[in-house]
Amino acid sequence: MQDFHGKVAVITGAGSGFGREFARIGTRLGMRLVLADVQQDALDETYAEVKAAGADAIVQRVDVSKVDDIAALARATVAAYCAPHLVFNNAGVGGSGGLVWENSERDWAWVLGVNLWGVIHGVKAFTPLMIEAAKHDPGFRGHIVNTASMAGLLNAPLMGSYNVSKHAVVSLTETLYQDLSLVTDQIHCSVLCPYFVPTGIAHAARNRPETLKNEAPKTRSQQVAAALSEKAVKSGKVSAAEVAEFVFDAIRNEAFYIYSHPNSLTPVHARFEDIVGRRNPTDPYAERPNVREELTAALKG
Repeated sequence: MQDFHGKVAVITGAGSGFGREFARIGTRLGMRLVLADVQQDALDETYAEVKAAGADAIVQRVDVSKVDDIAALARATVAAYCAPHLVFNNAGVGGSGGLVWENSERDWAWVLGVNLWGVIHGVKAFTPLMIEAAKHDPGFRGHIVNTASMAGLLNAPLMGSYNVSKHAVVSLTETLYQDLSLVTDQIHCSVLCPYFVPTGIAHAARNRPETLKNEAPKTRSQQVAAALSEKAVKSGKVSAAEVAEFVFDAIRNEAFYIYSHPNSLTPVHARFEDIVGRRNPTDPYAERPNVREELTAALKG
């Protein structure tokens, strides 16, 4: 896809982070925007900004973990515009973290509901619309971007539910790529795997449903994980705006894997060498033993 003007883009998680940056770029490119988020005030802020900049846009509050919400978003998109040309299945949460056996069923339900089922629902709702549009228009070009994470390629400790959800998104998107190639050459997809980028994901619990909140206080490991996550996200040197530009470049070039930190893939190489060489998983703190010692001490209290 080279010409974005007048094309329709659906963006989940549009209230902040990558989603808001996708909306800003879409506005500059003259796209028609369908903005969705679970946090209404944040969504309204994005909408007000892009409208002030001249965008043609609609908004809808959506909980991506609910299939009916995504189905309603698809209907609203077609009613307002047409089948989308770009779909950003971007909404995500950071999760509870901590030792994997200490994550409750509610923790798993929340993280997998948003990070994985949200993407599944988006793929199921919008891909058929795009394929149908392509059948009727040889000039139609479409692209789906699913937001995963470097945690979808690695398995850092104290991030169990998040790791699982993002690995699943990578797998889903790789499969989507192969499936699309069997039925059309007009629609492509990409998977976004950012490292630590300053966004609001470290505070995603603000939108956690009451029914999925834990009654028990956080365990020590969950407290440690939360502190580590917030520090890592805040320390990121690549901005969400820069990552959004990388994404649009990837769409133009039909590139599948999108990285925020392409020079930081050494741990990924090591992981696949472990798999192929049938080695035990590499210690992520092998070159920083002091970090492992501090982490172990913190967990032991």
